[in-house]
Formats: sequence, structure tokens, C-alpha cells
Amino acid sequence: MQKPWRTSASCAIPDEVLECVMGYLEDPRDRSAVSLVCKRWYHVDGLTRKHVTIAFCYSISPLDLSARFSGLESLKLKGKPRAAMFNLIPPDWGGYAGPWINGISETFLCLKALHLRRMIITDEDLRVLSRGRGHILQVLKLEKCSGFSTVGLLDVARSCRSLRALFLEESTIEDEGGEWLHELALHNSSLEVLNFYMTGLENVNVSDLELIAENCRSLTSLKISECDVLDLRIVFKKATALEEFGGGSFSSSEEHPAEPNIYEMVKFPTKLMSLSGLNYMSETELPAIFPRASSLKKLDLQYTLLSTENYCQLLQSCTNIEVLEVTNVIGDRGLEVVAENCKKLRRLRVERGEDEVGLEDEQGSVSHKGLSVIAQGCPSLEYIAMYASDMTNSALESVGKFCKNLRDFRLVLLDKEEQVTDLPLDNGVMALLLGCQKLRRFGFYLRPGGLTDIGLGYIGKFSSNVRWMLLGYVGETDNGLLEFSKGCPNLEKLELRGCCFSEYALSVAVLSLRSLKYIWVQGYNSTPTGVDLLAMERPFWNIEFTPAFHVTVDGFNLETEIAEKPAQILAYYSLAGRRTDHPDSVIPLTLSSWNRQNVYGY
Repeated sequence: MQKPWRTSASCAIPDEVLECVMGYLEDPRDRSAVSLVCKRWYHVDGLTRKHVTIAFCYSISPLDLSARFSGLESLKLKGKPRAAMFNLIPPDWGGYAGPWINGISETFLCLKALHLRRMIITDEDLRVLSRGRGHILQVLKLEKCSGFSTVGLLDVARSCRSLRALFLEESTIEDEGGEWLHELALHNSSLEVLNFYMTGLENVNVSDLELIAENCRSLTSLKISECDVLDLRIVFKKATALEEFGGGSFSSSEEHPAEPNIYEMVKFPTKLMSLSGLNYMSETELPAIFPRASSLKKLDLQYTLLSTENYCQLLQSCTNIEVLEVTNVIGDRGLEVVAENCKKLRRLRVERGEDEVGLEDEQGSVSHKGLSVIAQGCPSLEYIAMYASDMTNSALESVGKFCKNLRDFRLVLLDKEEQVTDLPLDNGVMALLLGCQKLRRFGFYLRPGGLTDIGLGYIGKFSSNVRWMLLGYVGETDNGLLEFSKGCPNLEKLELRGCCFSEYALSVAVLSLRSLKYIWVQGYNSTPTGVDLLAMERPFWNIEFTPAFHVTVDGFNLETEIAEKPAQILAYYSLAGRRTDHPDSVIPLTLSSWNRQNVYGY
């Protein structure tokens, strides 16, 4: 096999100068390109690289990674596919952190920051990590992870006395008591970020939070589980550096109906710029937010009980907001208020409301009208993610015309009974992609009939810079997928759902997408054994096939229902060989020959 590097006159640069120059290269793509110049540059890159993100934990082994980057100080590691967040893969699929934790403790001697996402980590793993790297660990992020309890967090709190950030957001944690938080409050004064938001932890003593606020003078971000905001007044008074708060709840109004303005006693810190969570906040509690509204740059209202009118009332005052997360209860009218008043908005996320409560009238739904007015009114938008009840080609054309800074666009067309009059959206998606040349991430999840083969071909042809893509219910035949695969020259990760394509067409498309490193597909024309997937076999490429399976879900009225999940495919590059922790429900189809050459990228 031809080596990726070549001899170059540039190799005459002294080592000291080369190392200094590489220190200024932070983009991993720039680093990867530089490492291919010659062996010496490859070696210097390995010595000087301080941070690496591994997009899939089975793509390389810890030993190989440490051999490649001996001075690594920061590591981000992703485990289960994103589909795990939506119960779309078997619960025992994998993503175990144990092998990585052992490797980190033994070989990553300089590691100061570790970020695990969607992985299974046990209390024993946390114990090994704490005892092996606790003396230098400054940042520990366990995001959307599971398998551990507060007993493991106690080990972290006892051994990692120099933590600047402990981030546990959306992890599933078994609550064995609040001793871990008390230990953290007593012995750690370096905390800048403490986040156990949406973890369900209930054994939280407010006095421990008060002590953390008093001892940690640099605490800038505090996101907690449900704790009444009224009980946090001392925390807010002591946390003078706090810029971000999230996770509090508003429940005292029901307990004190005679005092409707009870939350006016809450005074948020003067430096506060970000609010999220605010569980159960309704119209009654809005006065607690108004004094800080004009200073806020980030506001997450997804778990509030606000009506469309409440949204309009609050957002009129949020003139400096840059990041806004809401539900579709905001309605098109609420988005009009945002477009009129929030001219600095960079990121907008409109999630689906819980069972679409409050969407009975036209005000409480988001459609093409809301998207169009936002596109025209907020020229600085870089990110749009929206669940919409209706969409038109003209609204997508507006995005392409006005949102020239857009880097991430995701649209989900809700599957409701009413007819969408402007399908397919072929011309709209073409105009959007032509207009948004900076787009790097693109999600387009429609209904059957939402995009023809021609439209799918447009996506391939005009997505020259897109690296990640999610497509749902697009195309009509294999021809559409094959036309799509002729484009997308920089596409690295592809997720497909609800498609009509055959296994063979999927295999041919994978071989055509020359930058593709990872693909996940659910719902397609599958064979019983996945045998036609072998057509995508190539060096370093793992293929996993999961037959259709059933899962238990909570249905309406809290009744238990059995849902069938269709067959799915996961295929990816790997330097580590075939993984050995396959559950019985996953069939590893093939692993081609592999070697140590860097084909996956960092």
C-alpha cells in the first residue's frame, strides 16, 4: 500500500520551529493534512497534538491512540450511535467505556480532560479512573452516559480534588445518596462548571450547593436537577461569578396560592447570561425572569408551561438573545416576535412539545410561516433545528436567500393527519443548499412523498461541504440514492431512516461516497440475513446487521406498549478490528483486512 506521506524540502524546518507552528493548528482537519506531508511532520503532530475527538469508540484501540499521540491532554470519546437517544437500537448494543478507562489509566499519562458521550461506564470504571488519573484530572464530562451511580461519583469527588468541570447532563445515574455532592462541596474549590441537569438525582442538599457557591469563587456554570428556585436564593447571592444557571423548578406557587408573586423574591446573579430548565414555569413566575431578560444571551424554555402568549410577552424583552430553545407551542406568532426583537439570534431550536399539549389552536404550532419569518428577520443565524407541522418550498428558499451564515440546518416534518399541500420539497431543498454554502450539518426528516428521487439527487449535488447528514423518508427508488451518492464529496457520517432502498443499492452508495466513515440505516428493504450488504466490503470496514426487534415503550395513559423496530445497519471504519462485545441481536457480517495506517482520522 502506498504511504500517505512524501519527501519534501519543508522537512528542513528545525524541530523547535515546526513544533511551535503546529501548536497554532487547532482544526483537526488542518492537523491531519499536515501530518501527511512527511514522516517527520507525522511524528511531530503526534508529539504536539493536545486534543483528539474519537467519533466512534470502536474505530481505534486505546493502545494505538496513545502510541500515536503520546502527549494527549484532552480526549472526547463517543460511544453508542445517536439513535440510542430515541430507543432505536437494542439496549445492550454496546458502547462500554471499561476498555478505554483502563487504557487511559495505564497509558495516557498527561490526560487532564475526558469527555465521554453515550457510553456505558460503571462505578468500577470511575474508581479506576479516579485512582489512576484523579491527581491531574481537571475536566470530567459524562454526557448521556449510563451504568453508574452516585457511589462512583463519590470516588471522583474524593480523588479528583482539582476538578474545574464536572458535567453529567442527561446521564442515567442510580441515586444512592448525596454524599458525593457533600464531598465535592467540602474539598473542591476549583470548580467552574457543575452540571447534573436532567439526571434525575433527588438526594441533593441545598446547603451543599450553597457551600460550593461560597468556596468556588470561579463558578460560572451551575445546572442542577429539580430543586425549587425559591430555595436557591442564598446560592444566587454567593455565586457572584455565575453566568449560566439551569435545572431549577417552580413549584412553590401551587403550595402558596395566596402569594402569586412569591418568586419576585428570587434575585438572579448580576452576571447571569444563560437560563435553562426552569421546569414548570408558567405565566405566574414570569416576573422572576423579566429583570434579567434584556441581559440574557441564552434561554432554554423547553420544560416550561408557557403558552404562545407567554412566549410573546417574554421574548419581546430578550433583545440580546443569541441562543433560544423552545417547543412548538411558541407558534408562528411567537417566531414573528423573535424575528422582530432578537436580531442577534445565532441558534434556534424548536422541539416538539410533550404529546403536543397545547397545540389545539393555530397559534400553538410552527409551520413554513414561522421558518420564513425567522430566516428574513434573523440574519446571523448559524443553526436552525425545527419540528414543523407544515412546510413549503418557498420557506426553504427563504432560508437559502437570507441565512448565509447557516452551518447547521435540521427540519423534522411532523407526521400529522392534515395534508401538506406543497410536497415534494425538491426545489426548496435545492435553493436552500445553493444559498447556504457554509452548511456542514444537514438533517431533513420528512413524510413519505416529501422528496422525490430528483430532490435526493439535488441534495447529493449541492451538499459539497456537508460532513454529517440525517435523511428520513426521502427518495422513491434506488435510483435516487445512487444519484445522491455521486455527490457529497466531504460527507463523513450518514444516517438514514424510513427509506425504500435495497441493501445492494445502499452498498453501492457507500462505495461511491469516498469520504464516508460511518453509516447507520434503519428501515429499508432488508433481506433476512443482510447478505447483500457484503457488496460494500472494503479494507478497514466493519459491517453490523441488526434484524428487526421489539422494545417496550410507555404509551398513552402510561400503558405499556410493544413497538417493533425494523432492521438496521451500522457500518464504519475501524483500526481496532472486529469488536468482541456484540450482543446476540447484532450480527457482525465482515471485517476486511486492516493495518495501522490512519484511515479513520482524528
